[in-house]
Amino acid sequence: MPRLRTAREATRPLPAVVALVVLLSLSAVAASTAMAEPVTDWNAFVDTLPPQHPAIRARIEAMMQVAVHDALNSIEPRYESYSDLPRARRHASPATAIAAAARTVLVAAMPTQSVAVTNYYNAAIVGCSSQACLDGITAGEAAANAILLARVGDGSATPHLPYNEPVAPGVYQPTPPTPPAAAANPPVQFNGWALVQPFVMRSPSQFRAEPSKIFDLTSRAFARDYNEVKSVGALNSTVRTADQSEIARFWPGGGANINAVVRVIVANRGLDSWQLARLFALINVALHDAAVSVFDTKYTYHFWRPVTAIRAGDTDHNPATEADPNWISYQNTPPYPDYTCGLTTQTGAGLEVVRRYFHTDEIPYTLTAVGATRSFATLSQAEAEAVNARVFGGMHFRTGCVRGVIQGNQVGRFAIRHSLRPLPRGKDHDDDHHDHDGYGHGDRDFDRDDDGHDGHDDGDRDD
Repeated sequence: MPRLRTAREATRPLPAVVALVVLLSLSAVAASTAMAEPVTDWNAFVDTLPPQHPAIRARIEAMMQVAVHDALNSIEPRYESYSDLPRARRHASPATAIAAAARTVLVAAMPTQSVAVTNYYNAAIVGCSSQACLDGITAGEAAANAILLARVGDGSATPHLPYNEPVAPGVYQPTPPTPPAAAANPPVQFNGWALVQPFVMRSPSQFRAEPSKIFDLTSRAFARDYNEVKSVGALNSTVRTADQSEIARFWPGGGANINAVVRVIVANRGLDSWQLARLFALINVALHDAAVSVFDTKYTYHFWRPVTAIRAGDTDHNPATEADPNWISYQNTPPYPDYTCGLTTQTGAGLEVVRRYFHTDEIPYTLTAVGATRSFATLSQAEAEAVNARVFGGMHFRTGCVRGVIQGNQVGRFAIRHSLRPLPRGKDHDDDHHDHDGYGHGDRDFDRDDDGHDGHDDGDRDD
């Protein structure tokens, strides 16, 4: 039996080696407890920064979450890394690695917010000066610099290119603002985003939506969509209910913030930092690639918006569409073509990752945005309401919104199948970390190869 220290011995200074071990342990604990859960805390922090266009924000958050994921997996490999990184020191602090990865990306991508980001970072690592903490910072910075370097020249520097499509029935043209007294809409935007390098898709056109029946302006399909949005989506509609108006405001006002949705979903599920980092990385690369895919589709077909179509209804040669030259949408119409819908594409991409990760569609959640609180019993219910939101808002035809969800589902499915997959069991990681790996387990309906929607053999089709 080891000899117990006497009271006198207990008051003597600890040997230098023992004191160092204690100091390292306390510093690591300080870093790990500075935030309740650093992966979700950093994810939530981004929402406090000034808003940006969803496509731009998706690129930034994809880089940040990939860096966080890769930093953790350089310390303890459990999942495939996106970038090829050297192994970090085994006892590097995960918390400081997360903080350094996030800060390095955000300062580089949002230099005007460097003070706010650095202040948050300093609060996250306060009191952590041990070698473990320093090694964590090194790992985080290495992961961030790798993804930042990989994205240099990815096409995001030129999001807006000249738009020269002719004025003709069915062809997108710049749209007026809502309300009319507001500042004019900017020129046509984000046609350059169709050329941005994806994170996981093989090309921007891999999941380009197929042409729609509504492109035939004389068809019943077009007349159906036209008359629905004309009635329920008008600024002063007499048929849109209060609940429908709330739905129209909720989704663009924060309801489509998939990161916020996922933070609600994962609360109290017991996922550790590695699992959370992988989930948020998958979601955000899917959101980014969905934005690339949707702008590729929009600027392939150049289909006009309801506000243009309804004002020019006498030019479409369809006797079932009556023009209203003064019609304007309830919510502001974004400055790019209708088909497909960006909001529903990104919603479909993000929620498909969640659906595949947890192997079920039956994931209830409640979210509050713009003063409205809405609850959903399933992810599919949320996707369906996102479709309705854009019709009730008057800025989209229904067909492009429905097709957007399908397109987004394809992107999300491809992301979780082809990136950041669990490493083989017994290789560099503990088998206990596979309760929520989103791969190879669970309901057969969520592991099958078909895309579940439109008849393709799988969600991985080429151009």
